[in-house]
Amino acid sequence: MSEQSAHDKYEFKKKLESLREKKGRGTELISLYIPPDKQISDVTSQLREEHSQASNIKSKVTRTNVQGAIDSLLSRLRYAEVPENGIVYFTGAVDVGADKTNMETTIIVPPQPITIYKYHCDSSFFLEPLEEMLKDSKTYGLLVLDRREATVGLLVGKHIEPYRHLTSTVPGKQRKGGQSAHRFQQLRLIAIHDFYKRIGDAASEVFLTVDHKDFEGVLIGGPSPTKEEFESGGFLHHELQKKILGLFDVAYTDESGLSELVNAASERLADLDLMVEKKLMQEFFKELVSDSGKVAYGVDAVHQNLLIGAVDILLISEDLRLEKFRIRCVSCGDETEIIKDIKPSTEGIQLGNCTKCGSPLEITERVDVVDELSALSDQMGSTVSFISTDFEEGAQLMNAFGGIVAILRYNTGI
Repeated sequence: MSEQSAHDKYEFKKKLESLREKKGRGTELISLYIPPDKQISDVTSQLREEHSQASNIKSKVTRTNVQGAIDSLLSRLRYAEVPENGIVYFTGAVDVGADKTNMETTIIVPPQPITIYKYHCDSSFFLEPLEEMLKDSKTYGLLVLDRREATVGLLVGKHIEPYRHLTSTVPGKQRKGGQSAHRFQQLRLIAIHDFYKRIGDAASEVFLTVDHKDFEGVLIGGPSPTKEEFESGGFLHHELQKKILGLFDVAYTDESGLSELVNAASERLADLDLMVEKKLMQEFFKELVSDSGKVAYGVDAVHQNLLIGAVDILLISEDLRLEKFRIRCVSCGDETEIIKDIKPSTEGIQLGNCTKCGSPLEITERVDVVDELSALSDQMGSTVSFISTDFEEGAQLMNAFGGIVAILRYNTGI
């Protein structure tokens, strides 16, 4: 998905979220994946055959809805051309509640080429091939250790996943009575070697499960000389030993040490999306604590700063789903504006009644806040970056700052 802009990726993810929430009452939702090398004439031939077979469906409602969805597809394909990455159609009678359905169609041109041709009819849409395109498959092996404990994990895309935690039986440096110093030291070295071997076996077991095409290498963290002893001892599988990218000083060797290791290896991982996003969030926090006035957060403050061209970098959480509604009273015409967090599963907006005359309210305008701010950023020459919630600073952006912040070119006082 390297060709996509950050906003395109955001919109693609949002579309899939919406499709995931849609359900049919029976096997009435059709997913049609057409790869770039598939002839449209072959597709329409199969659809006509499916239309004929659908006449055998016992339920009249299901039969009508399935055949209606196929008719809709056939009419769309009559003049269709398949893009270079292929095309996907999602069509069917979607349950909208209150014993009602709506015939809906969503068309997606995927960010990566489709490799399969598939006609799928079910009570939900078939999304797995597109969801795979969202995943960042680039993976690093993470290992933090000292002589007391070790933790093994993976960095998959922007997410750190802990897998194994080991503790040792290595005795302390003070020997017990009755043992010679030499004998005690020998037993201690044997225990250390055995622990390193256990660590190597556990790490190799985890790392070798990753597809070799996605596995970028191994990062090892810990105090000196532990990590150097482990690396030089060749305790990892020989294929993994060749993929060690570096040794890094970290203070913790439990699960929190994995995050510390990723931060310590930031220069080695500089091109990784995770590190780029971390750096942007750290820049925001630096300006925030310095009290320079060169930050803004919240929709209103960011919007005002965008309007005057003061925003250098706009940071938006990937999980943000905000919409702005223009509301008007049907009787007195009083207008107001509200912003709501809208998830795909959100039911109809409860408008209530006019505060002035008590009459019903109606929506006159509905705008996606992220789309609006992104378009304004483009006009004003501001950079837009979408931030994952898979790491601590990214989660803070969403939970503590409402999902929208800006680094400003100068202090505007807004």
